[in-house]
Order: sequence, then C-alpha cells, then structure tokens
Amino acid sequence: MSDADFTPLRVTYREGLSRDTSLRMRAWAKAKGYSVSERGRVAPEIIDAFLAAHPEVYEQARKFEMVHATARTPGASPEDYEWQGDSRLGDIYTIAFVRGLDEHEVLRRLGAADEDIRLITDEDHSLPEGPEVITVRRIGDWTISIEDCGWRAQWQALSDLSRDGGEVVTVQRHDYAQHHVAYAVDGRLITGINPRFPIDRQGADPDRLNRHLHELGIDPAAGDSVDNSIPAALTLATRITGVMITPQHLHRPILGAAIPGAYF
Repeated sequence: MSDADFTPLRVTYREGLSRDTSLRMRAWAKAKGYSVSERGRVAPEIIDAFLAAHPEVYEQARKFEMVHATARTPGASPEDYEWQGDSRLGDIYTIAFVRGLDEHEVLRRLGAADEDIRLITDEDHSLPEGPEVITVRRIGDWTISIEDCGWRAQWQALSDLSRDGGEVVTVQRHDYAQHHVAYAVDGRLITGINPRFPIDRQGADPDRLNRHLHELGIDPAAGDSVDNSIPAALTLATRITGVMITPQHLHRPILGAAIPGAYF
C-alpha cells in the first residue's frame, strides 16, 4: 500500500461566528432545505453556503483545517461509531476493553465490593454525590466495562486491570477535559494518546499504535487536530481488540455495579 493511501483527509472549518450568527445560520439552512441539528457542529458545506450568501459576515469567520479520520484499510471505521454521539453514553464516560478477566473480576478491580454488584437497570445513573454506575458485558475473549460519568479504568485502575499478563484498552470521553486512549499490558502503560491531537503520546512505547493511526488516515508525526476524535478513538480500540461495540451492547438490564463514594 502506497503512502498516498494514508494521506490525511483534511476538512475546513470556520470559527469566530457569534452565537446570534450561528442561530441565524441554522435558521437560514433549514429554510433552504438543509438538514441541520439544533446543536453540535454545523457541516462545513452549510457554513460555506451561508457565508457565500451573506458576505457581510464573511470577515467574522476564520478558516482552519482539521483531519477527519476514516478507514484506509479493511476493518473498523470511525463511521461505525457515529452512533455514540446520540446514544445513552452521555458526555463523560470511559469504556475499557479487558482481556483475561471475567465480568465480576473486572468490577472488583474497578473498586466494586461484592455487595455492589447487581443488575443495572435504566433507572440507575451516576450522580455527583454517588454512587458511580459501571456496567460490564462479555464479548468474545474481552470483557467490556462502561463507566457512566467515571474514569476509574482510565487512571486509577488501569494497571490493576492489566496486571498478571492482562491487556487493556481504554477510551475516555470528557466534555470539558481531555479525551484519552490508553493501551496497557501486564500492569504497564504501553501507549497513551490524546485522540484530539495524536502527536501527544506517552508511555513505555508511545509509537506502538502508529500503524493503526496510519490506517485511519492520521499522521502520528504531524501536529494535526482530529475532528472526529471519539469515533476515531473507539475505532482504534476495536482495531486493537477485534471487538466492535454497538448500541445493542448498551441495553439494560445488564450486570454491573453501583459503587458508593463516586469521585468524579
């Protein structure tokens, strides 16, 4: 496969528009028949069309480029995870892919006592005053844990989940802090990546996952910003583990734990 196959897909955005102008743009787009949501980022082609029709606001908008991750080789693609933005996962969560441990042991290593482990239903939610809700599901050789508004697996429990020859991949999404991907083996962090700015990598072998980044059209040596960083992060985890998470895996009731004394 040639280097051209890994050339990043760059998309152009504009910023600097006021809130009033953004609302005006959404109203204009709807009137023109564009499909536009009430919140979130407006598609670049809609912004360009609006600015072309309203040259008086053009100077307010500054153009900038981002990389859009997309599969360049067969396998999982960020498009497979577009659903996560509209799912019950929320704005803050951590997903851990754990090899070598069953569901109960994953919960224990995340800090759950045996009396905390039970079926989690749709009525269970993490709250600032506690408890923290974690659900687990077995998929092939991996146990998948999903923390509702938590990050135990990402930081405090990462080494515990992978010790004694285990393997763990975690994806943390955080709406007002840094997203993060971590890959750990046998109690040691191998690679940590900021999926928004993948040049920001740490660990014993920070370049271990570069092949997977290349296959998503991301140059790990460039200082690019990735516009679909969470779908890209989940795709990275799937390409490492071979496990694809779907909305069906979020259905409750499901085994989990409500751990008292949440610290988020």
